[in-house]
Amino acid sequence: MSVIEERLSELGFEIPEVAAAVAAYVPAIRDGNYVLTAGQLPFVDGKLPVTGKVGEGEGLVSPEKAEELARLCALNGLAAARGVLGSLDKITQVVKVTAFVASDPSFTGQPAVANGASVFLGRVFGDTGIHVRSAVGVSVLPLDAPVEIEFVFKVAD
Repeated sequence: MSVIEERLSELGFEIPEVAAAVAAYVPAIRDGNYVLTAGQLPFVDGKLPVTGKVGEGEGLVSPEKAEELARLCALNGLAAARGVLGSLDKITQVVKVTAFVASDPSFTGQPAVANGASVFLGRVFGDTGIHVRSAVGVSVLPLDAPVEIEFVFKVAD
């Protein structure tokens, strides 16, 4: 087991199987010293645990739940990276995180939702997990997912 996977286990997490692509693309690709992932949805065992828009109020996904979903996106991003690298120990830097949040029109807390992934990556990688980030509110995401996140990792052999 890799050092990073041992750290994940200590934190109570396990890398899932790579989520299957929902269209004509691959989950991740390596380009030189970088791995870029496709947008990762918060799948658990191939299913979305919740769907809908993020916001405050009846019938909306709470910001707290969306933050948990962002962490699931990060786990799926790590699975995609491991799929092309073989080992997460090859990651030398989390470079960029781009979070898309399907938002109710009045919701402006996208950065807090994205923190679900950012804080998680910091706990897993320490200083190597510090990254730049964008958090964007959108009207709808694939399969009515509340959150989708893509990642860029710097890697070494």
